[in-house]
Amino acid sequence: MIVAFSVTPLGVGEDVGEYVADAVRVVRASGLPNRTDAMFTSVEGEWDEVMAVVRRAVAVVEERAPRVSLVLKADIRPGVTGALTSKVDTVERHLSAPPPDGAV
Repeated sequence: MIVAFSVTPLGVGEDVGEYVADAVRVVRASGLPNRTDAMFTSVEGEWDEVMAVVRRAVAVVEERAPRVSLVLKADIRPGVTGALTSKVDTVERHLSAPPPDGAV
């Protein structure tokens, strides 16, 4: 499965980057395939291991913030691995090909 999630500390002001970095450190230390962009961190693995990482990422932010918001989206496909990169590779392959007739 792939889980894309965002952890946001509330009640700490507008600059939340250092709190988010704490959560991303947890994900990266997990050893699971992951990717962070401007909006979400995605992590790939089995259900229990991915959810444990999300829980630890939330917990590390909870240690310093009075309130935490979590947004989570999951793509659950048992037996599929490597989708974190293969999905992007597929889109990039299509982008490098000529567009179909009538497409912009």
